[in-house]
Amino acid sequence: MPTYIVNTYDIIDFDMYQNYLQKVNPLLKKFGAKVLAMKSNPKVLEGKAKMMNIILEFESETSINNFYNDSEYKDIIELRLKSTTNCSIIILNKFEPN
Repeated sequence: MPTYIVNTYDIIDFDMYQNYLQKVNPLLKKFGAKVLAMKSNPKVLEGKAKMMNIILEFESETSINNFYNDSEYKDIIELRLKSTTNCSIIILNKFEPN
C-alpha cells in the first residue's frame, strides 16, 4: 500500500543542505521514492509554515524503514540534521474509504 512521508523543516545552512540533496536523491530513487510535492516558502492558509515542505511516496512503510535505516543514508543524515532545524517527519498511509 502506498505510504507517504511528509517532511517539513527550516534550512539554516544552504550549502550543506545542497550537499545533502545531491547525496539523498540517488538513494530516494534506489528505494523507489517519488517526490509528489515540494515547495519552499509555500502559501500559508493557517498557522506558520516551515521553509521547506516535501511529500514523498514509497511503496510501503517497509520501504520507508529500509530507506531510513540504510547504511548509505546513515552516512549522510547528519548533513540534513546540521543544515536544518524545526524538522518534522511523519508517515501516513494511503486513505482507503470504506
